[in-house]
Amino acid sequence: MTRLAVPKTYKLYIGGKFPRSESGRTYEVVSTKGDFLANASLASRKDARDAVVAARAAFSGWAGATAYNRGQVLYRIAEILEGRREQFVDEVVATEGASRAAAAKQIDAAIDAWVWYAGWADKYVQAAGNGNPVSGPYFNLSTPEPTGVVAIIAPQSAGSLAGLVSVIAPAILSGNTVVVVASERAPLSAISLAEVLATSDVPGGVVNVLTGSPAELAPWLASHADVNALDLTGAGDLEWVDLQIAAADTLKRVVPPHPGIPAPTLDRIVAFTETKTVWHTKSLL
Repeated sequence: MTRLAVPKTYKLYIGGKFPRSESGRTYEVVSTKGDFLANASLASRKDARDAVVAARAAFSGWAGATAYNRGQVLYRIAEILEGRREQFVDEVVATEGASRAAAAKQIDAAIDAWVWYAGWADKYVQAAGNGNPVSGPYFNLSTPEPTGVVAIIAPQSAGSLAGLVSVIAPAILSGNTVVVVASERAPLSAISLAEVLATSDVPGGVVNVLTGSPAELAPWLASHADVNALDLTGAGDLEWVDLQIAAADTLKRVVPPHPGIPAPTLDRIVAFTETKTVWHTKSLL
């Protein structure tokens, strides 16, 4: 008797749970050869709003965690990814048509990026903050703090997992929470990564993953009044200038589109922080 395989149903990841789209919509994910692979949820603007609510609810707890603790959580993500490496290689081969060697290289780059950013969690403040030289009997200190809720359009071309990690990790290590729209054509690794996040001590709501159409979801995230920053790294094929204009109405910080997969840099961490400056009088004794 021939055994029937159990196909995986790819859902959204919102608030630490895996709901279907409230619209009930799905779309077919196919290989580069056109073969059917799975159905994925087609997120709606209501799903995007729900994800923002979840991200806002998680912000204070995540931002209030110690930098050392956030670094440990990011490192734990890398550990679990390492253990599920072959699964991710299979998904990248299926959705992107890459060779196993190229897929393995991408997965290794994603794991290494988590480790790299984990190491910066309790160090970036010293690199981005400083004591300012001022004229007068004062101490003047500047220190970076998380911006808040960051909406992200992940890279949409090849490198679905590495691209996703390249935008999520630098945003959350400082204490931000995120709503990320995954690669529309290759979303399988995004939801598999969400399963890793759900089992790696990341509090629910810190990372929220939407699958579907960036063109449909991006305008609602850009104009949402409770989103504090907008990362358009993967929005190069969208009307991204209009998205910037929409974001300006609510004074969002915006990172413009970036070709390919951004390399790990301190600049990407600092892009989603705000600098607080404190003045304190020196003792006159």
